[in-house]
Amino acid sequence: MAEKTLEKGFSKEEREAMKARAAELRTAGKSGTKKAQAERQALLDVIDGMPDDEKAIVTRVHEIVGELAPDLLPKTWYGMPAWARDGKVDVFVKHASKFTMRCTEVGFTEDAHLDDGAMWPTVFAVTEMNPTVEKQLVDLVGRIS
Repeated sequence: MAEKTLEKGFSKEEREAMKARAAELRTAGKSGTKKAQAERQALLDVIDGMPDDEKAIVTRVHEIVGELAPDLLPKTWYGMPAWARDGKVDVFVKHASKFTMRCTEVGFTEDAHLDDGAMWPTVFAVTEMNPTVEKQLVDLVGRIS
């Protein structure tokens, strides 16, 4: 019987995400328009490198956030597309190909204030962008306070 061995430490994907975050923090030292332009370009570069199915999801999320929450600025967060207010991420997309996952996830941090009773979801699995998904995302992004 073959014995299972546990990988010690972080996965390759987690290490890459930490490196991406370190690069993002170096950009954080900039300020004003140049910082915003660099962060936006980083997000667009990440989107450009995605497989078409993920690109369709993230591109539409980017458009929805721009339309409904223009005060959220595009950036990357651990190498993932994200949108933030005052430096705090409210919305992010954890794309499947980056983390070798089954599906892409659209997530909302506690700073998005989507509280709804005693329990509510904060991450949504998205396998494709369609009118139903788009409507739900429009509703959620529209509720960000």
